[in-house]
Amino acid sequence: METKKLNWRTLAMMGFTVVWGFGNVVNNYANQGLTVVISWLLILTFYFLPYALMVGEMGSVFENKGGGVSSWIGSTYGPMIAYLAGWTYWVVHIPYLAQKPQGALVALSWVFFQNGDVIKSFNPLILQSIVLAIFLFFLWLSSKGINSLKKIGALAGTSMFFMGILYILLTVAAPSIVGANSATTDWSLNTFLPKFDFAYFTTLSMLVFAVGGCEKISPYVKEVDNPNKNFPKGMIILAASVGVSALLGSLAMGIMFNSGNIPADLKMNGQYYAFKLLGEYYGLGNTLMVLYAIANTLGQISALMFSIDAPLKMLIGEGDRNFIPQSFTKTNEYGAPINGYKLTAILVGILIIIPALGIGDMNNLYNWLLDLNSIVMPLRYLWVFLAYIGLRGFIKNKGLMEKATFKFIASDKAATLVGIWCFLFTAFACLMGIFPKNVETLSSEWIFQISLNILTPIVLIGLGFILPRIAKKQNL
Repeated sequence: METKKLNWRTLAMMGFTVVWGFGNVVNNYANQGLTVVISWLLILTFYFLPYALMVGEMGSVFENKGGGVSSWIGSTYGPMIAYLAGWTYWVVHIPYLAQKPQGALVALSWVFFQNGDVIKSFNPLILQSIVLAIFLFFLWLSSKGINSLKKIGALAGTSMFFMGILYILLTVAAPSIVGANSATTDWSLNTFLPKFDFAYFTTLSMLVFAVGGCEKISPYVKEVDNPNKNFPKGMIILAASVGVSALLGSLAMGIMFNSGNIPADLKMNGQYYAFKLLGEYYGLGNTLMVLYAIANTLGQISALMFSIDAPLKMLIGEGDRNFIPQSFTKTNEYGAPINGYKLTAILVGILIIIPALGIGDMNNLYNWLLDLNSIVMPLRYLWVFLAYIGLRGFIKNKGLMEKATFKFIASDKAATLVGIWCFLFTAFACLMGIFPKNVETLSSEWIFQISLNILTPIVLIGLGFILPRIAKKQNL
Protein backbone atom coordinates (compact mmCIF):
# COMPACT_ATOMS: atom_id res chain seq x y z
CA MET A 1 0.00 0.00 0.00
CA GLU A 2 1.43 3.38 -1.02
CA THR A 3 2.10 5.80 1.83
CA LYS A 4 0.36 9.14 1.51
CA LYS A 5 2.88 11.86 0.67
CA LEU A 6 3.18 15.15 2.56
CA ASN A 7 2.27 18.35 0.75
CA TRP A 8 4.21 21.59 1.18
CA ARG A 9 1.56 23.09 3.48
CA THR A 10 1.85 20.22 5.99
CA LEU A 11 5.64 20.38 5.82
CA ALA A 12 5.66 24.14 6.49
CA MET A 13 3.32 23.71 9.47
CA MET A 14 5.47 20.91 10.92
CA GLY A 15 8.56 23.10 10.60
CA PHE A 16 6.77 26.08 12.12
CA THR A 17 5.77 24.19 15.27
CA VAL A 18 9.33 22.79 15.63
CA VAL A 19 11.15 26.10 15.19
CA TRP A 20 8.80 28.72 16.58
CA GLY A 21 7.42 29.71 19.96
CA PHE A 22 5.99 32.83 21.59
CA GLY A 23 9.02 33.04 23.89
CA ASN A 24 11.18 33.86 20.85
CA VAL A 25 9.18 37.06 20.32
CA VAL A 26 9.35 38.09 23.99
CA ASN A 27 13.06 37.36 24.55
CA ASN A 28 14.24 39.21 21.46
CA TYR A 29 11.93 42.18 22.10
CA ALA A 30 13.40 42.31 25.63
CA ASN A 31 16.87 42.55 24.06
CA GLN A 32 16.19 45.03 21.27
CA GLY A 33 12.76 46.66 21.57
CA LEU A 34 11.15 47.56 18.24
CA THR A 35 14.53 47.62 16.47
CA VAL A 36 14.14 43.83 16.48
CA VAL A 37 11.72 44.21 13.53
CA ILE A 38 14.63 45.08 11.21
CA SER A 39 16.76 42.39 12.87
CA TRP A 40 14.10 39.76 12.14
CA LEU A 41 13.93 40.79 8.47
CA LEU A 42 17.71 40.52 8.13
CA ILE A 43 18.16 37.23 9.96
CA LEU A 44 15.25 35.50 8.25
CA THR A 45 16.39 36.56 4.76
CA PHE A 46 20.14 36.08 5.03
CA TYR A 47 20.37 33.26 7.59
CA PHE A 48 17.21 31.27 8.26
CA LEU A 49 16.04 30.80 4.66
CA PRO A 50 19.41 29.47 3.37
CA TYR A 51 19.72 27.37 6.57
CA ALA A 52 16.32 25.75 5.95
CA LEU A 53 17.07 25.09 2.27
CA MET A 54 20.47 23.54 3.10
CA VAL A 55 18.71 21.22 5.53
CA GLY A 56 16.26 20.28 2.78
CA GLU A 57 19.07 19.47 0.38
CA MET A 58 20.98 17.33 2.89
CA GLY A 59 17.77 15.61 3.92
CA SER A 60 17.25 14.56 0.31
CA VAL A 61 20.87 13.42 -0.14
CA PHE A 62 20.95 11.43 3.11
CA GLU A 63 17.31 10.32 3.08
CA ASN A 64 18.25 6.82 4.25
CA LYS A 65 20.36 8.08 7.16
CA GLY A 66 18.19 8.13 10.27
CA GLY A 67 20.71 9.82 12.56
CA GLY A 68 20.31 13.37 11.32
CA VAL A 69 23.26 15.75 11.54
CA SER A 70 25.79 13.30 13.04
CA SER A 71 25.13 10.82 10.20
CA TRP A 72 25.53 13.66 7.65
CA ILE A 73 28.89 14.52 9.21
CA GLY A 74 29.84 10.82 9.23
CA SER A 75 29.16 10.60 5.49
CA THR A 76 31.10 13.76 4.64
CA TYR A 77 33.99 13.75 7.16
CA GLY A 78 34.23 10.38 8.91
CA PRO A 79 33.33 8.64 12.20
CA MET A 80 35.43 10.66 14.70
CA ILE A 81 33.97 13.98 13.54
CA ALA A 82 30.51 12.37 13.49
CA TYR A 83 30.98 11.34 17.12
CA LEU A 84 31.89 14.94 18.05
CA ALA A 85 28.76 16.20 16.25
CA GLY A 86 26.64 13.68 18.18
CA TRP A 87 28.35 14.63 21.45
CA THR A 88 27.71 18.34 20.77
CA TYR A 89 24.04 17.67 20.05
CA TRP A 90 23.69 15.99 23.45
CA VAL A 91 25.89 18.20 25.60
CA VAL A 92 24.39 21.54 24.48
CA HIS A 93 21.18 20.38 26.16
CA ILE A 94 22.85 20.60 29.60
CA PRO A 95 22.17 24.37 30.05
CA TYR A 96 18.70 23.75 28.57
CA LEU A 97 18.03 21.10 31.24
CA ALA A 98 19.23 23.52 33.93
CA GLN A 99 16.80 26.16 32.70
CA LYS A 100 13.60 24.12 32.25
CA PRO A 101 12.78 23.50 35.97
CA GLN A 102 13.40 27.20 36.56
CA GLY A 103 10.93 28.07 33.79
CA ALA A 104 8.38 25.65 35.26
CA LEU A 105 8.67 27.33 38.69
CA VAL A 106 8.13 30.78 37.16
CA ALA A 107 5.04 29.48 35.31
CA LEU A 108 3.68 27.83 38.48
CA SER A 109 4.12 31.04 40.46
CA TRP A 110 1.89 32.81 37.92
CA VAL A 111 -0.72 30.04 38.21
CA PHE A 112 -0.96 30.37 42.01
CA PHE A 113 0.06 33.97 42.78
CA GLN A 114 -0.73 35.65 39.43
CA ASN A 115 2.24 38.00 39.64
CA GLY A 116 5.97 37.86 38.94
CA ASP A 117 7.21 39.04 42.31
CA VAL A 118 7.35 35.74 44.22
CA ILE A 119 10.23 34.14 42.28
CA LYS A 120 12.16 37.42 42.09
CA SER A 121 12.04 37.78 45.89
CA PHE A 122 13.75 34.41 46.54
CA ASN A 123 17.38 34.07 47.53
CA PRO A 124 19.02 32.64 44.36
CA LEU A 125 20.78 29.80 46.21
CA ILE A 126 17.55 28.66 47.92
CA LEU A 127 15.53 28.79 44.70
CA GLN A 128 18.23 27.03 42.69
CA SER A 129 18.29 24.27 45.32
CA ILE A 130 14.55 23.80 44.68
CA VAL A 131 15.27 23.83 40.92
CA LEU A 132 17.89 21.11 41.42
CA ALA A 133 15.45 18.99 43.46
CA ILE A 134 12.83 19.30 40.69
CA PHE A 135 15.38 18.32 38.05
CA LEU A 136 16.56 15.27 40.01
CA PHE A 137 12.95 14.17 40.57
CA PHE A 138 12.19 14.18 36.85
CA LEU A 139 15.55 12.56 36.07
CA TRP A 140 14.54 9.77 38.49
CA LEU A 141 11.13 9.46 36.76
CA SER A 142 12.88 9.16 33.38
CA SER A 143 15.21 6.49 34.79
CA LYS A 144 12.10 4.46 35.71
CA GLY A 145 10.79 4.65 32.15
CA ILE A 146 7.88 6.92 33.12
CA ASN A 147 7.20 9.18 30.14
CA SER A 148 3.43 9.78 30.12
CA LEU A 149 4.09 13.45 30.97
CA LYS A 150 5.73 13.84 27.56
CA LYS A 151 2.36 13.20 25.89
CA ILE A 152 0.56 15.67 28.16
CA GLY A 153 3.32 18.17 27.45
CA ALA A 154 2.91 17.72 23.69
CA LEU A 155 -0.73 18.79 24.07
CA ALA A 156 0.33 21.70 26.29
CA GLY A 157 2.95 22.72 23.73
CA THR A 158 0.35 22.77 20.96
CA SER A 159 -1.95 24.87 23.19
CA MET A 160 0.87 27.35 23.89
CA PHE A 161 1.66 27.56 20.19
CA PHE A 162 -1.91 28.49 19.24
CA MET A 163 -2.26 30.84 22.23
CA GLY A 164 0.89 32.63 21.04
CA ILE A 165 -0.65 33.13 17.59
CA LEU A 166 -3.94 34.23 19.20
CA TYR A 167 -2.06 36.76 21.35
CA ILE A 168 -0.40 38.30 18.30
CA LEU A 169 -3.66 38.65 16.36
CA LEU A 170 -5.73 39.99 19.29
CA THR A 171 -3.06 42.46 20.43
CA VAL A 172 -2.43 43.89 16.97
CA ALA A 173 -6.22 44.29 16.58
CA ALA A 174 -6.76 45.67 20.13
CA PRO A 175 -6.38 49.40 19.27
CA SER A 176 -9.11 49.02 16.63
CA ILE A 177 -11.43 46.61 18.50
CA VAL A 178 -11.27 47.81 22.12
CA GLY A 179 -9.50 51.16 21.75
CA ALA A 180 -6.33 50.04 23.56
CA ASN A 181 -3.62 52.69 23.80
CA SER A 182 -0.10 51.87 22.63
CA ALA A 183 2.57 51.88 25.36
CA THR A 184 5.12 52.88 22.71
CA THR A 185 4.32 56.43 21.63
CA ASP A 186 6.96 56.96 18.95
CA TRP A 187 6.34 54.76 15.90
CA SER A 188 8.61 56.72 13.56
CA LEU A 189 11.28 55.06 11.42
CA ASN A 190 13.99 55.94 13.96
CA THR A 191 12.33 53.66 16.54
CA PHE A 192 12.86 50.68 14.22
CA LEU A 193 16.44 51.39 13.08
CA PRO A 194 19.04 49.37 15.04
CA LYS A 195 22.35 50.87 16.11
CA PHE A 196 24.87 48.35 14.84
CA ASP A 197 27.16 48.82 17.82
CA PHE A 198 28.87 46.38 20.21
CA ALA A 199 25.77 46.04 22.44
CA TYR A 200 23.64 45.17 19.40
CA PHE A 201 25.97 42.38 18.28
CA THR A 202 25.84 40.78 21.75
CA THR A 203 22.10 40.14 21.16
CA LEU A 204 22.52 38.23 17.88
CA SER A 205 22.89 34.84 19.57
CA MET A 206 19.31 35.07 20.89
CA LEU A 207 18.04 35.62 17.33
CA VAL A 208 20.06 32.66 16.04
CA PHE A 209 18.81 30.54 18.97
CA ALA A 210 15.23 31.53 18.04
CA VAL A 211 15.35 30.35 14.42
CA GLY A 212 17.50 27.22 14.77
CA GLY A 213 16.43 23.60 14.80
CA CYS A 214 14.76 23.05 11.43
CA GLU A 215 17.14 20.10 10.79
CA LYS A 216 14.72 18.10 12.96
CA ILE A 217 12.31 17.90 10.00
CA SER A 218 14.97 16.77 7.49
CA PRO A 219 13.94 13.07 7.71
CA TYR A 220 10.60 14.02 6.13
CA VAL A 221 12.11 15.13 2.81
CA LYS A 222 11.62 11.64 1.35
CA GLU A 223 7.95 11.71 2.41
CA VAL A 224 7.19 14.92 0.52
CA ASP A 225 5.30 14.73 -2.75
CA ASN A 226 7.59 15.95 -5.58
CA PRO A 227 10.36 17.07 -3.16
CA ASN A 228 12.35 18.96 -5.78
CA LYS A 229 9.50 21.44 -6.07
CA ASN A 230 7.55 21.13 -2.82
CA PHE A 231 10.33 20.97 -0.21
CA PRO A 232 11.82 24.38 -1.08
CA LYS A 233 8.29 25.76 -1.36
CA GLY A 234 7.51 24.41 2.14
CA MET A 235 10.74 25.92 3.52
CA ILE A 236 10.01 29.31 1.94
CA ILE A 237 6.49 29.26 3.43
CA LEU A 238 8.04 28.23 6.77
CA ALA A 239 10.42 31.21 6.64
CA ALA A 240 7.53 33.50 5.65
CA SER A 241 5.35 32.15 8.50
CA VAL A 242 8.14 32.67 11.03
CA GLY A 243 8.68 36.14 9.56
CA VAL A 244 5.02 37.18 9.83
CA SER A 245 4.81 35.80 13.38
CA ALA A 246 8.06 37.50 14.44
CA LEU A 247 7.17 40.86 12.89
CA LEU A 248 3.54 41.01 14.06
CA GLY A 249 4.57 39.61 17.45
CA SER A 250 7.19 42.34 17.88
CA LEU A 251 4.66 45.02 16.90
CA ALA A 252 2.19 43.51 19.40
CA MET A 253 4.87 43.71 22.11
CA GLY A 254 5.46 47.36 21.12
CA ILE A 255 1.77 48.09 21.70
CA MET A 256 1.90 46.57 25.21
CA PHE A 257 5.43 47.48 26.36
CA ASN A 258 7.17 50.80 25.74
CA SER A 259 10.08 50.11 23.40
CA GLY A 260 12.04 52.90 25.08
CA ASN A 261 11.45 51.62 28.62
CA ILE A 262 11.43 47.81 28.57
CA PRO A 263 10.76 46.12 31.96
CA ALA A 264 13.93 44.55 33.42
CA ASP A 265 12.14 41.25 34.05
CA LEU A 266 10.53 40.94 30.61
CA LYS A 267 12.47 37.76 29.75
CA MET A 268 11.35 36.06 32.96
CA ASN A 269 7.77 37.35 33.18
CA GLY A 270 7.02 38.92 29.79
CA GLN A 271 4.87 36.07 28.44
CA TYR A 272 2.61 36.26 31.51
CA TYR A 273 2.49 40.07 31.57
CA ALA A 274 1.42 39.87 27.93
CA PHE A 275 -1.51 37.50 28.53
CA LYS A 276 -2.50 39.37 31.70
CA LEU A 277 -2.73 42.64 29.75
CA LEU A 278 -4.51 40.91 26.86
CA GLY A 279 -7.14 39.62 29.30
CA GLU A 280 -7.58 43.15 30.65
CA TYR A 281 -8.02 44.52 27.11
CA TYR A 282 -10.89 42.14 26.38
CA GLY A 283 -12.48 42.02 29.86
CA LEU A 284 -11.34 38.46 30.64
CA GLY A 285 -9.32 39.25 33.76
CA ASN A 286 -6.48 36.80 34.41
CA THR A 287 -8.13 33.85 32.64
CA LEU A 288 -5.88 33.84 29.55
CA MET A 289 -2.76 34.31 31.66
CA VAL A 290 -3.60 31.42 34.00
CA LEU A 291 -4.41 29.11 31.05
CA TYR A 292 -1.13 30.03 29.39
CA ALA A 293 0.81 29.57 32.65
CA ILE A 294 -0.71 26.08 33.17
CA ALA A 295 0.12 25.10 29.58
CA ASN A 296 3.64 26.49 29.94
CA THR A 297 4.23 24.59 33.22
CA LEU A 298 3.33 21.31 31.50
CA GLY A 299 5.27 22.29 28.39
CA GLN A 300 8.43 23.05 30.39
CA ILE A 301 8.22 19.72 32.25
CA SER A 302 7.59 17.83 29.01
CA ALA A 303 10.57 19.52 27.33
CA LEU A 304 12.66 18.67 30.41
CA MET A 305 11.77 14.96 30.27
CA PHE A 306 12.21 14.76 26.51
CA SER A 307 15.61 16.48 26.65
CA ILE A 308 16.83 14.26 29.50
CA ASP A 309 16.04 11.20 27.41
CA ALA A 310 16.11 11.70 23.64
CA PRO A 311 19.49 13.40 22.93
CA LEU A 312 21.34 10.98 25.25
CA LYS A 313 19.72 7.91 23.67
CA MET A 314 20.52 9.32 20.23
CA LEU A 315 24.19 9.74 21.18
CA ILE A 316 24.42 6.22 22.61
CA GLY A 317 22.27 4.55 19.96
CA GLU A 318 24.04 6.01 16.92
CA GLY A 319 27.53 6.72 18.28
CA ASP A 320 30.53 4.68 17.15
CA ARG A 321 31.60 2.24 19.90
CA ASN A 322 35.24 3.14 19.18
CA PHE A 323 34.53 6.54 20.76
CA ILE A 324 31.85 5.82 23.37
CA PRO A 325 32.87 3.67 26.38
CA GLN A 326 30.83 0.52 27.00
CA SER A 327 30.21 1.64 30.59
CA PHE A 328 28.55 4.84 29.31
CA THR A 329 25.99 2.81 27.32
CA LYS A 330 24.92 0.63 30.28
CA THR A 331 21.12 0.56 30.72
CA ASN A 332 18.88 -0.41 33.64
CA GLU A 333 15.83 -2.71 33.50
CA TYR A 334 13.74 0.15 32.05
CA GLY A 335 16.15 0.73 29.16
CA ALA A 336 17.45 4.01 30.63
CA PRO A 337 21.19 4.70 30.09
CA ILE A 338 21.89 4.97 33.80
CA ASN A 339 25.55 6.08 33.67
CA GLY A 340 24.66 8.70 31.09
CA TYR A 341 21.95 9.92 33.46
CA LYS A 342 24.50 10.14 36.29
CA LEU A 343 26.81 12.31 34.16
CA THR A 344 23.79 14.44 33.21
CA ALA A 345 22.90 14.87 36.90
CA ILE A 346 26.46 15.99 37.77
CA LEU A 347 26.77 18.50 34.90
CA VAL A 348 23.28 19.97 35.31
CA GLY A 349 23.66 20.09 39.11
CA ILE A 350 26.87 22.11 38.79
CA LEU A 351 25.25 24.47 36.28
CA ILE A 352 22.23 25.01 38.55
CA ILE A 353 24.11 25.69 41.79
CA ILE A 354 27.44 27.39 40.88
CA PRO A 355 25.88 30.49 39.19
CA ALA A 356 23.71 31.11 42.29
CA LEU A 357 26.92 31.71 44.27
CA GLY A 358 27.93 34.73 42.20
CA ILE A 359 24.79 36.20 40.59
CA GLY A 360 22.97 38.48 42.99
CA ASP A 361 19.26 38.13 42.23
CA MET A 362 16.86 35.72 40.55
CA ASN A 363 16.00 37.99 37.62
CA ASN A 364 19.67 38.35 36.66
CA LEU A 365 20.19 34.61 37.17
CA TYR A 366 17.20 33.76 34.96
CA ASN A 367 18.38 36.14 32.24
CA TRP A 368 21.95 34.81 32.43
CA LEU A 369 20.87 31.17 32.06
CA LEU A 370 18.64 32.06 29.09
CA ASP A 371 21.52 33.95 27.50
CA LEU A 372 23.86 31.00 28.17
CA ASN A 373 21.45 28.77 26.24
CA SER A 374 21.61 31.21 23.33
CA ILE A 375 25.42 30.86 23.34
CA VAL A 376 25.64 27.08 23.74
CA MET A 377 22.63 25.66 21.87
CA PRO A 378 23.56 27.19 18.46
CA LEU A 379 26.91 25.35 18.60
CA ARG A 380 25.04 22.32 17.25
CA TYR A 381 23.93 24.34 14.20
CA LEU A 382 27.62 24.72 13.28
CA TRP A 383 27.69 21.01 12.42
CA VAL A 384 24.77 21.47 9.98
CA PHE A 385 26.76 24.06 8.04
CA LEU A 386 29.99 22.06 8.32
CA ALA A 387 28.19 19.05 6.82
CA TYR A 388 26.91 21.22 3.96
CA ILE A 389 30.38 22.67 3.30
CA GLY A 390 31.76 19.11 3.18
CA LEU A 391 28.95 17.90 0.91
CA ARG A 392 29.26 20.68 -1.68
CA GLY A 393 32.91 21.69 -1.26
CA PHE A 394 34.82 18.38 -1.18
CA ILE A 395 35.57 16.58 -4.44
CA LYS A 396 35.39 13.19 -2.68
CA ASN A 397 31.69 13.81 -1.89
CA LYS A 398 30.60 14.61 -5.48
CA GLY A 399 29.04 11.16 -5.83
CA LEU A 400 26.69 11.81 -2.91
CA MET A 401 24.98 14.64 -4.80
CA GLU A 402 23.69 12.16 -7.39
CA LYS A 403 21.11 11.08 -4.79
CA ALA A 404 19.76 14.61 -4.28
CA THR A 405 16.08 15.04 -5.12
CA PHE A 406 16.40 18.75 -4.28
CA LYS A 407 19.31 21.13 -4.82
CA PHE A 408 19.40 24.50 -3.01
CA ILE A 409 22.05 26.08 -5.30
CA ALA A 410 23.29 24.55 -8.56
CA SER A 411 26.86 25.92 -8.30
CA ASP A 412 29.09 24.03 -5.85
CA LYS A 413 31.25 27.10 -5.26
CA ALA A 414 28.28 29.35 -4.48
CA ALA A 415 26.71 26.66 -2.27
CA THR A 416 29.96 26.22 -0.33
CA LEU A 417 30.26 29.99 0.18
CA VAL A 418 26.71 30.17 1.56
CA GLY A 419 27.55 27.30 3.93
CA ILE A 420 30.70 29.12 5.08
CA TRP A 421 28.70 32.35 5.58
CA CYS A 422 26.13 30.63 7.81
CA PHE A 423 28.89 28.84 9.76
CA LEU A 424 30.86 32.04 10.39
CA PHE A 425 27.75 34.06 11.27
CA THR A 426 26.65 31.44 13.83
CA ALA A 427 30.15 31.31 15.35
CA PHE A 428 30.28 35.13 15.50
CA ALA A 429 26.84 35.32 17.17
CA CYS A 430 27.87 32.73 19.80
CA LEU A 431 31.15 34.56 20.44
CA MET A 432 29.45 37.94 20.88
CA GLY A 433 26.77 36.39 23.09
CA ILE A 434 29.48 35.61 25.65
CA PHE A 435 29.54 39.26 26.78
CA PRO A 436 27.06 39.87 29.66
CA LYS A 437 24.11 42.20 29.11
CA ASN A 438 22.61 44.79 31.47
CA VAL A 439 25.43 44.29 34.00
CA GLU A 440 28.03 46.96 34.80
CA THR A 441 31.13 46.21 32.72
CA LEU A 442 34.06 44.78 34.71
CA SER A 443 32.00 44.60 37.92
CA SER A 444 32.47 41.41 39.96
CA GLU A 445 29.18 39.99 38.61
CA TRP A 446 30.17 40.85 35.00
CA ILE A 447 33.50 39.01 35.45
CA PHE A 448 31.69 36.06 37.06
CA GLN A 449 29.15 35.85 34.21
CA ILE A 450 31.67 36.15 31.38
CA SER A 451 33.89 33.53 33.05
CA LEU A 452 30.95 31.09 33.17
CA ASN A 453 29.98 31.97 29.59
CA ILE A 454 33.49 31.10 28.38
CA LEU A 455 34.15 28.07 30.59
CA THR A 456 30.77 26.34 30.12
CA PRO A 457 31.01 25.62 26.36
CA ILE A 458 34.74 24.82 26.62
CA VAL A 459 34.19 22.30 29.43
CA LEU A 460 31.06 20.75 27.88
CA ILE A 461 32.62 20.27 24.43
CA GLY A 462 36.00 19.37 25.95
CA LEU A 463 34.49 16.46 27.88
CA GLY A 464 33.71 14.91 24.51
CA PHE A 465 37.44 14.36 23.90
CA ILE A 466 37.80 12.33 27.10
CA LEU A 467 35.26 9.60 26.27
CA PRO A 468 37.16 8.22 23.23
CA ARG A 469 40.28 7.81 25.42
CA ILE A 470 38.25 5.82 27.97
CA ALA A 471 36.67 3.79 25.16
CA LYS A 472 40.10 2.99 23.72
CA LYS A 473 41.28 1.62 27.10
CA GLN A 474 38.09 -0.42 27.58
CA ASN A 475 38.34 -1.88 24.07
CA LEU A 476 41.91 -3.16 24.53
